Amino acid sequence: MVVRDVFVPARTFTSRMTRPFNLIATTLRGQEVLGVATLSSLLGEMGDENPQVEITKIQGVLTAYTRLDPFQVVERAREIAAKEPIKVEGIMRLIPVELVAQSKIEEIAATVDRLKDKIPPDATYKVVVEKRHTQLSSREVIEAVAARVDRKVNLENPDWIVLIEVLGGVTGVSVLRPSQILSLGKTEPRPSG
Repeated sequence: MVVRDVFVPARTFTSRMTRPFNLIATTLRGQEVLGVATLSSLLGEMGDENPQVEITKIQGVLTAYTRLDPFQVVERAREIAAKEPIKVEGIMRLIPVELVAQSKIEEIAATVDRLKDKIPPDATYKVVVEKRHTQLSSREVIEAVAARVDRKVNLENPDWIVLIEVLGGVTGVSVLRPSQILSLGKTEPRPSG
């Protein structure tokens, strides 16, 4: 949860897959080692001398724990990517994670319950489920989460996204604006030469 703009990670889960994390980064498959080096360097440049970045069992997916606010990390990474794209080489997407839960529908929904009030009463939202290494039904996750969020749904142009990132036995949950996810795959390629 975010308290006075300082990130407090959820540490109430156990998993052999990964330690607590507050960022998810994606890379091209086979580029995970480059992604770890890039993200570690980026976080170091931002002031975290000891970020915990690890390769998950899922190809192309990294998790990281930083003492920095993950939303500010994404914004700073966007600025750096615009000015010095080489400094984000190997990273395709960077996603802030507010809370982490076990990958059980009821636990995911309860975690969303803790974050849903970030969405103002007159705002719209949509639930986005990105799942890897799981048999969970996206439809069932969406239905359970939507039952907890009493706001108007807008699937085309929502003000907010309830993001559910299922990584095997653990799930990262965030309530964020669409612009708070960094997608570098959409940037223009750097000119060669």
